[in-house]
Parts: sequence; structure tokens; C-alpha cells
Amino acid sequence: MTDTTHAQKPRDDAEWQARLADKGAEPRAFDITRHASTERPFTGKYNAVWADGSYHCIVCGAKLFESGTKFDAGCGWPSFSQAIPGAIEDIVDRSHGMVRTETVCANCHSHLGHVFPDGPGPEGLRYCMNSASLDFTPTDGA
Repeated sequence: MTDTTHAQKPRDDAEWQARLADKGAEPRAFDITRHASTERPFTGKYNAVWADGSYHCIVCGAKLFESGTKFDAGCGWPSFSQAIPGAIEDIVDRSHGMVRTETVCANCHSHLGHVFPDGPGPEGLRYCMNSASLDFTPTDGA
């Protein structure tokens, strides 16, 4: 069952920071989710997590990925082959002298990471996410 209960987009920076603090988010989460910063590769807390469960937006709680779609891309960030339908919006990112596809939470527009066309599965996508943008909920008993 898809979780459709989640908070709305924070109104301003203070509310954004308060929501992250309430969730015990890591210190860089504000810069990453609000200002599209990126954590260093191989430093994120979910890069090597393989437990059963689901990944949610750290800001609003919207469900983004099921753990069964996570795979080891070797890139240093948690990678997924498929998002929950309608959970993520794509934005053209022309920063850093290149063109990429940024991914944001469809509910609150929190920056999540980028999606690349080099993943496994029928769609061939690799959602490369910042751990600081995610909150993991283990499956009961996991």
C-alpha cells in the first residue's frame, strides 16, 4: 500500500530547518534538500543499507522508493532503479558546466539527487540519491 500521508512543503527556511531538526536529520540536510548541495560519495548513511523497507523524503515524509529497487551502482550514493509512481519530479540541471536531470520530491520540492539513463531494469534508470535527503523505514520485523 502506498503511503499518501505526508506534510506539505515548508513555507520558509526556518520551517524547513525546524522540520529537519525534528526528524533528527544530519547537519548537511538543509543545504542538500533546500539548496541542491550534494554529499560526498561513500559518506551517506544509506549507501550501504540493504534492509527491507522504504525510503521517504526527509522533509515531508512522502514515500519515494521501495528497498527492492535499490542496487549497488558503485557510485557512492544510494541508487534505485525505480521510484514510486508520481513521487519524484525531474528538472533540467545545467549547473557545473553539464546538463543533468535533477530529481526533487513531487510533494515538497526537496532536492533528492539526479537520475541517469545507465541503470538496470527495463527503464534503464539510476536514481542517484543523497542519503541526507532520505529517511528509511524498515519493514516490520526487519
